[in-house]
Amino acid sequence: MNLCNINHSFNYELEKLCRIFLPYEKIAVLNEIVESEIYAVCKIEDCRCFAYLNFFGKEFESKLSSPNTTDKEKELTIATCLFNCFVAATGYKSEWGLLTGVRPAKLFSRLAKSGGKAAAKNYFENRLLVSPYKTKLCEETSVTEAEIIEKNSRNSFSLYISIPFCPSRCSYCSFVSHSVDKAGKLIDEYVELLCKEIRETGKIARQENLKPQTVYIGGGTPVAISAKQITQIMNTVKESFDLSGISEYTVEAGRPDAIDKEKLMAIKQGGATRISVNPQTMNNNVLKEIGRNHTAEQTVEAMKLAREVGFNNINMDLIAGLPTDTFESFKNTLDILLGLDPESITVHSLSVKRAANISRENELPEIETGKIASQMVRYAKETLESKGILPYYMYRQSKTVGNLENVGYAKKGYEGLYNVYIMDETHTILACGASAVTKLREPGGDYIERIFNFKYPYEYISRFSEIIERKKGINEFYSKYSI
Repeated sequence: MNLCNINHSFNYELEKLCRIFLPYEKIAVLNEIVESEIYAVCKIEDCRCFAYLNFFGKEFESKLSSPNTTDKEKELTIATCLFNCFVAATGYKSEWGLLTGVRPAKLFSRLAKSGGKAAAKNYFENRLLVSPYKTKLCEETSVTEAEIIEKNSRNSFSLYISIPFCPSRCSYCSFVSHSVDKAGKLIDEYVELLCKEIRETGKIARQENLKPQTVYIGGGTPVAISAKQITQIMNTVKESFDLSGISEYTVEAGRPDAIDKEKLMAIKQGGATRISVNPQTMNNNVLKEIGRNHTAEQTVEAMKLAREVGFNNINMDLIAGLPTDTFESFKNTLDILLGLDPESITVHSLSVKRAANISRENELPEIETGKIASQMVRYAKETLESKGILPYYMYRQSKTVGNLENVGYAKKGYEGLYNVYIMDETHTILACGASAVTKLREPGGDYIERIFNFKYPYEYISRFSEIIERKKGINEFYSKYSI
């Protein structure tokens, strides 16, 4: 597709808007009109905005005047024109309207704080074209998020530790993770160096008088490594940080086929207060389709083991829109999970890596898939809320089926605090391990600075001295502020 922008520079947002309808199409952003099988012309003259879309030979137009001359209003108006053209061409209207950002609840909170909830709802529904249903989800989520965010102190932070290994790689996965079969020889050295980085990070945290509020060990699948290595990492965390005041310690146990009693005991004895068991679906045929080498029965066994070991705060993940999954089998999955009685359930929408080819008959298979996924997430929301399991955090990703969202639901008092802190960018995140990103937030302000670790385990190992050198950036950042 060619996106031809004339007399303006709103390239980024308009390209993201195109991806709502064409998530897998290569988009060329141009400042002149170049025709192609799909091309759009978005033109602004003073406050008059015009969009033209040629969609496989069919033509669509939309014209609007911007309410005022600010760049933001012009951007929203030209985006509305382009959105109108795509809706007419495809017959599909995303419930998120023009909103393409990762953190819609955060935006709603900011608008409600400055102008009140009624004004925020009005802006979402009438200016951003978000449906009343999704607007209400933002409102509900933002209330609980605000309660959690209030627990922060000026010098609090969360510690994130990355274990980027899995028993096998799922077909849909876009995270940096490596199967144990292929990368197993790296694990011993990786764990040793990870512990060094944890110790160095703890030393810096003490120097800057930073107090850990939550700890999150994620992946990958952290239990893909041995119980002994889990203990080694968690003991290093204990030795390096004062955990006496933390509110939550999560280990993402993850794949049921990697969970056993010895590893769960190691996690429990290491100090974790919360774990996540992630079946994604309880349909064995779908599990096979997505390359997960476990069964629904193993998920049930993993949950039983976790309860036996003494965990009383367990999250379970599932995904809407998985290949070959149907509304009925998704409904069955949710019903089984509710029977297992976890304290929280996170409902993800599938984020697809590869394209489904656009049909020359103007049929978009991903839109049909999105309609089914939308039924799934709506059923999940209504069913969970009816049982007192309420939304507490939300985020969005690009290229999700149906342009949908990911939502965490929890019983009251069992919300995942780290999830809110990372999504809201509430406070500093000190991160260790391959692909980990440290996010330094200005105390009492909104400015954020990032320090990136190398992405892959082999890079992490071979260039570890550079990672330790980069950690000095934490001291440099806090030297500008008084905590």
